[in-house]
Amino acid sequence: MLWPNWGRRTIPTRPNDTANADRQAGPERECAVTREVRPKSELIRFVRGPSGEAVPDIREKLPGRGAWIAASRSAVEDALKKDVLSRRFKAKTSTPEDLPDQVERLLADQALALLGMAQKAGFVTTGFDKVREAVRKQRPAWLIEAEDGAEDGRQKVYSLAKALYTGVEVAGAFTSAELGMALGRGGVIHALLRPGPLAQKFSVAYGRLCGFRSSPEDLWFSAGDP
Repeated sequence: MLWPNWGRRTIPTRPNDTANADRQAGPERECAVTREVRPKSELIRFVRGPSGEAVPDIREKLPGRGAWIAASRSAVEDALKKDVLSRRFKAKTSTPEDLPDQVERLLADQALALLGMAQKAGFVTTGFDKVREAVRKQRPAWLIEAEDGAEDGRQKVYSLAKALYTGVEVAGAFTSAELGMALGRGGVIHALLRPGPLAQKFSVAYGRLCGFRSSPEDLWFSAGDP
C-alpha cells in the first residue's frame, strides 16, 4: 500500500512552514483499507447515499456515518476490490468502477476552485513577467506551473524562487486550460499564490489530488537539485 507522495519535489521547506503544518495538523481518522490512523487531511471521507451507493464527501459536509480511505488511487482501488465500504457501513454499498476517477475530478475541482477564490481575493498573480516580479517582492506560498507549459519558462521561474527563498512549493498537475478556466483567463502557464488561509487550504487539496493524479513537478526540477 503506497501513501500519497507528501514529499513532492519542492524548494526545501522550513520547519515552521504553515502550509505543511496545515497538512499534518488536526483530527485523525482510521483508513478503512489499511486500518492506519492518519490526519483527516490525508484521507477521503465517503458516505452511503440514499440508493446505497458510495458517495465521495470531499468537503466533509454530507450527513450520515462516514468511512475514511487514504487519499490515494491505490487505496480506493483496494476498497473497490475488497468491498470495504459495505463492511464499514454494515450494508451492501455499490461502488462504481470509475470511483477513483470521480474522486480525482472532485479533488481537482476543489483545488482549482480555491485558486479561483484566491484570484478574486487578490492573492494570485499570473503571467511570466508578473510572477517573476512578484517572486522578487515576497516569498510565494505556491508556484503554479501548467503541466503543458514550456520547460524553459518554468525553470526560470523556479530558479529565481529557489535563489531567493526556502519553503516555496510547486504545483504542476493542472493544464493551462484548467488554470485558465479557474482563473477566468485564457490558457494560464505561470501563476503564483501568495501565503494566507486560502494557500493553506490549497496545500491540503493539492496534497490529496496528488494521490490520484501525477504531479510532474516531482521530475521537473530533480536534475541538479539536492
